Amino acid sequence: MAGKIVLSHITTRLNVLCALMLVSTPLLAGKLSIVIDDFGYRPHNEDQVLAMPTAVSVAILPNAPHAREIATKAHRQGREILIHLPMAPLSKQPLERDTLRPDMSSEEIQRIIQQAVNNVPWAAGMNNHMGSAMTSSLAGMQKVMQALNGYQLYFLDSMTIGSSQAARAAAGTGVKVIKRRVFLDDSQNENDIRNQFNRAVQLARRNGSAIAIGHPHPTTIRVLQQMLPTLDADIVLVRPSQLLNEPAQYSDIAPPPDARPVKPINPFRGVAQCRIKLPTAPATENKFIALIGDAVKESAVVAYIKRRWHTWLD
Repeated sequence: MAGKIVLSHITTRLNVLCALMLVSTPLLAGKLSIVIDDFGYRPHNEDQVLAMPTAVSVAILPNAPHAREIATKAHRQGREILIHLPMAPLSKQPLERDTLRPDMSSEEIQRIIQQAVNNVPWAAGMNNHMGSAMTSSLAGMQKVMQALNGYQLYFLDSMTIGSSQAARAAAGTGVKVIKRRVFLDDSQNENDIRNQFNRAVQLARRNGSAIAIGHPHPTTIRVLQQMLPTLDADIVLVRPSQLLNEPAQYSDIAPPPDARPVKPINPFRGVAQCRIKLPTAPATENKFIALIGDAVKESAVVAYIKRRWHTWLD
């Protein structure tokens, strides 16, 4: 009789343990955010993007002819909207009207950002269109962050240059900065885009989150239409704003010049003392159940269930 009671307790606790693991699976999922830039010029292509899951966000050029129209459509869907603000590149190429430059005054930058906010209603954030010259200028980006501070917008750094100063410039303001990890379509070859999509998925799985940026090219749209429905259960699509409080995965901000050097830790810790081994304590019921729980959590069956349970519930 006592054996049956113990077995009943073990079964109940194992059931609870499995249920808790299943409930916690979404918390363990890799978070993938996809933002499609350059919206406002090609309504046909953009409507195909708007037919994708609403977690796919859109970045709208503020002076594009269809900016307000496409922002209205996206907002009605509950989709996250970003202002895709033109910023000066290092290379010489045709520029959008009101492209931000490092030599602009704070007043001029404030005017351009205010107009962009008016042209793209319901925006939650802003990211840079081109911008290698602007984002690599600390003084220029400080003016941008000071202007953004009054609008409750986050800044998604498209990372068009590795020496971007966006995160450093936001220090002391209320502007939160997140960063792009993958460009989906530097090449418009479908296989290349597919490989970049898979790379974004792997980064999200490894680091916990990743942001990928693409454009409304026909090839990009086809790849996303094919691959989004096939995402594994351990990857969840999220809006960029859902990553604002994620642990930073980047270490590209140099310490200030006056920072004190960190004293290296001495790896030598001496010789461990030999200690007399005591007899092993008898295993209690709770210890026995804990060992079974650990074995269950590490089993291949549970790992498979955790990856696939979303699919079974659909």
